[in-house]
Amino acid sequence: MTGDTDDIIALRAALAAAEARAEVAEARAASAEAQVAHLKHLIARMRQDRFGASSERGRRLLAQLELELEELETTLAEDAPENAADPAVRTTAPRSNRGRQPLRADLPRERVVIPAPTQCPCCGSDRLSKLGESVTETLEVIPRQFKVIQTVREKFTCRDCESITQPPAPFHPIARGRAGPWLLSTILCDKFLQHLPLNRQSDAFAREGIDL
Repeated sequence: MTGDTDDIIALRAALAAAEARAEVAEARAASAEAQVAHLKHLIARMRQDRFGASSERGRRLLAQLELELEELETTLAEDAPENAADPAVRTTAPRSNRGRQPLRADLPRERVVIPAPTQCPCCGSDRLSKLGESVTETLEVIPRQFKVIQTVREKFTCRDCESITQPPAPFHPIARGRAGPWLLSTILCDKFLQHLPLNRQSDAFAREGIDL
């Protein structure tokens, strides 16, 4: 009888601990749901406020709130099946161990081969045969480069009538401007897609030695 009594006491203690854990989980879920509702309310108000949505500070704050909302919703989605199951019989689902995805195959590759040894480091023999190779890929970026395109218009004079002829001047998107089409498209994309003001772009060009 003593053994049965001990088992009953142990089961009651385990049940009480499970109920306590369930109450804590429910409280956390309720708090997270309240935070989600509050964040959704703030995001909706900021989207309705034209000034807040159009200002740079408002965009950063809105992006931060949306990120917090996404993290909370992900946490709730992950905790939902765990709270629904009995902690005593709950099993942990196996996680898929995926490595990093390889770099895109269409990116240009620059092959740098480290010089191989000419002698065996163990015995000193020079009779080495290639067994294979290990390739480590590192992603790099090439800094942008500027160039000046000189469009030459040659002048000719007629030896018979002494008139002067010359091809017409090339077309420029901005009259009497020096910025080419590709440079202008870069500036416009940075302004309207990356939300970089023109003064910041001018400072960035100045750091690269370009005075616009």
